[in-house]
Amino acid sequence: MKGKRFLGKGVIFLVAAALIFSFGGMAYAKKPIKIGSVYILSGFAATYGKFAKNGLNLAVHEINKAGGVLGRPLKVTFEDSRAKPPVALRAFRKLVYEEKVDALIGLDSSGVALSVVPVLKELKTPLIITHAATPDVTGKKCNRYAFRVSANLNQNVQVAARIAAKTGAQKWTTIGPDYAFGHQTWEYFQKYLKAINPKATFLKTTAFPKIATEDYTPYITTIMNAKPDGVVISLWSGDLINFVRQASKLGFFKAKFKVLMTLGAATEVLYALKDKMPTGVWVGTRYWFLANNTKVNKKFIVSYKKKYHAYPSYNAQDSYAAVYVLKAAIEKAGKVDKEAIVKALEGLKVEAPVGKLWIRPGDHQALLDVSWGKTAADAKYPIRILKPIVTFKGADITPKVSETGCKK
Repeated sequence: MKGKRFLGKGVIFLVAAALIFSFGGMAYAKKPIKIGSVYILSGFAATYGKFAKNGLNLAVHEINKAGGVLGRPLKVTFEDSRAKPPVALRAFRKLVYEEKVDALIGLDSSGVALSVVPVLKELKTPLIITHAATPDVTGKKCNRYAFRVSANLNQNVQVAARIAAKTGAQKWTTIGPDYAFGHQTWEYFQKYLKAINPKATFLKTTAFPKIATEDYTPYITTIMNAKPDGVVISLWSGDLINFVRQASKLGFFKAKFKVLMTLGAATEVLYALKDKMPTGVWVGTRYWFLANNTKVNKKFIVSYKKKYHAYPSYNAQDSYAAVYVLKAAIEKAGKVDKEAIVKALEGLKVEAPVGKLWIRPGDHQALLDVSWGKTAADAKYPIRILKPIVTFKGADITPKVSETGCKK
């Protein structure tokens, strides 16, 4: 009797093992393809990192459920950059040298990206950037291992300038974070707007508060007292949320000047502010979930909302798209090899929720459409939506490779 029971358990174990290893087309019996991911997962912009993590995990889940890539499952390891270059560099080295990852995805801060990208030559591992927007990482600091699948500052600010030119405002100033992203936004905004409207002028009175500033009152009053016709705001995440709350109390959005927020349509910000986000303000984003009516986008929105009970942000879309871009590159290469993946990424075309994107071989910057809109209330949504929505073609708002300074 005991022997029969023992035999029965053995048979059950063998059957269970066979089922486990056959599940997903043998994907789980094979060595996983390792992805290392670094985002801001704590501090003032942790919500951005959370949305990016959600999008990435959703893509990994979908791909693994469908059998993986080349019959192998994807496995991702996350690290927190804390928005600090030294911390991010340690995280990337750990992922490459200890975790032995096959590819890297991530980065929120432009300041962090400027420190990390040059080190990729040492790490010899492809990095797909999904958020950090400084033009330099696909410009003068570009290298063969750095790729970006999201809109960069050049592309987004080009749109801002075109919208600014149509507002009728002539005298402009800015409020932005005191590091590369804020200063470069202002630099490019002046360049692009001047080219469209030679009569535009730019005040010497500007505001560049430090990251994670708590009291924006001095900056708000300084800008209001300067009496501009228009203000372009490049604050983001928790900084933008705090700014909007404080600025609203001071009458900033009821003043006569025009306001443009380059990242005001990030759903992380819209969810935090809800009806406290003023209406009628021009806002930008790198993906707007209602701007693209394709099957790919509709499927993504439904899947994301079902899993996370929120509408996806550009951070979620960008990280989600990055995983599918990596999948396409590995399949194009036919093997999991870092140098082969790099070669396959160059010139790759993929349809993502944001639309069709093409990674230019010359600078590794993706060309994709960019949408802006005016904030509006709609009872069907728990957040402000964009109405109207204006979309600009990537090819029309992206400098030529010869103009970027990229020399790989």
